[in-house]
Amino acid sequence: MSEVPASSTSHAVRYRLTHTDTACRARLGVLSTPHGEVQLPTFMPVGTVGTVKGVTIDQVAATGAGVILGNTYHLALRPGADVVAKLGGLHAFSGWQGPILTDSGGFQIFSLAERVKITEQGAAFQSHIDGARLSLTPEESIAIQEQLGSDIAMQLDHVIALPATRDALADAMLRSVRWAERCKLAARREDQSIFAIVQGGLDAELRRESAERLVELDFAGYAIGGLSVGEAPADMYRTIEETTPHLPTDRPRYLMGVGRPEDLVEAVYRGVDMFDCVMPTRNGRNALAFTDAGPVRLRNECHKVDPKPLEEHCPCPACRHSRGYLRHLFMAGEMLGPILLSIHNLTYYQRLMTEAREAIAQNQYPEFRARKLAGWGAAEVG
Repeated sequence: MSEVPASSTSHAVRYRLTHTDTACRARLGVLSTPHGEVQLPTFMPVGTVGTVKGVTIDQVAATGAGVILGNTYHLALRPGADVVAKLGGLHAFSGWQGPILTDSGGFQIFSLAERVKITEQGAAFQSHIDGARLSLTPEESIAIQEQLGSDIAMQLDHVIALPATRDALADAMLRSVRWAERCKLAARREDQSIFAIVQGGLDAELRRESAERLVELDFAGYAIGGLSVGEAPADMYRTIEETTPHLPTDRPRYLMGVGRPEDLVEAVYRGVDMFDCVMPTRNGRNALAFTDAGPVRLRNECHKVDPKPLEEHCPCPACRHSRGYLRHLFMAGEMLGPILLSIHNLTYYQRLMTEAREAIAQNQYPEFRARKLAGWGAAEVG
């Protein structure tokens, strides 16, 4: 099936497609926002509560990141969107002056909150922090994100666990479409754009219907949600493959909450432009480093007297030290260890995206994909 044609509608956040690899769907583009341009495909470090955990804003910028992510659910609970607004919005609050995307809170309600009840109006739940009874509607999610002042706001969607019955998937998907329309109607800021979220589980027909209904509503970008929740990687890749042809060529495509380096490479191959995930920093805090030869687990005894850096040509500060020294930091409980590995992993993800963009520009993305997967010891899915 041919991809959805371009539209002429203007948004505060705009996407320009510059090149598509001649042998696959991997594509280059530029995302223009009120706080600057971002080269796509890109990976967004997760700054859930206004900080990328354990890493300063200057250090995040030094990794090559162009856009970061904040979260509506967490920031609304602490310190409160009104507090962030009084302190100048999320850009001033965090010190990050580049583009910011805020997640709507739908996934956090699904994964963190207690006693969640979903109705057509919205979500009622208990805070995972203090048990307070709270609610979040599509209108409230947008209002909070407008207080935060992000460049990109995400619609509130209804996330459900997999596996699920087709009826449950269809119900959640259609509710998410209705909530998307309510989010759009609630929007007031002219300097903020909304991305819609395609749902439908692993059902290709539901994904198609979700995409087509959302495209009719004309959003600035489209995310693929409800994946990386325990399904097999092959199922995720197939679902991406079946979804991207139904999305407009002139809008960015964002795969939410994904993931491993191999997942990014496979998704770019299938036409995805944007990613976010906590894996680089979470794994860094737990002594796991990503490299082109696969993950390095620094607590292993074999690294105790290893003089090599994590990677020979990596420019990050962690790679100025030996693996033996980095292991020592973790074994000694020194906080510098998690900080350095977090920076390394963030740098690795940005290097991966830079190399992906270079390969696409040269119409060599399939070769790049095969080379990376072979280095990680991962099999090509097809």
